[in-house]
Amino acid sequence: MITQDILIGYVRTALPDAVVSVTDRTGTMDHFSIRVVSDGFKGKGLLDRHRLIYQALNEPMKDGRIHALEIKALTQDEA
Repeated sequence: MITQDILIGYVRTALPDAVVSVTDRTGTMDHFSIRVVSDGFKGKGLLDRHRLIYQALNEPMKDGRIHALEIKALTQDEA
């Protein structure tokens, strides 16, 4: 199990300017929907944006604390 605050911390380590919101989709604290707004995404396509988030969350993805992840990644202009 992982808390929303810990997830936000992982993302902000990779993207310090990120505004992050996390939703527990099932109540089990391992299926999440995450929305990240950061200018670090400027000039990057959807796959590269998702890769950045997956890299930031690599540890909890590998150890099973995150079982499923739905990602929304936007720049400030797109939000």
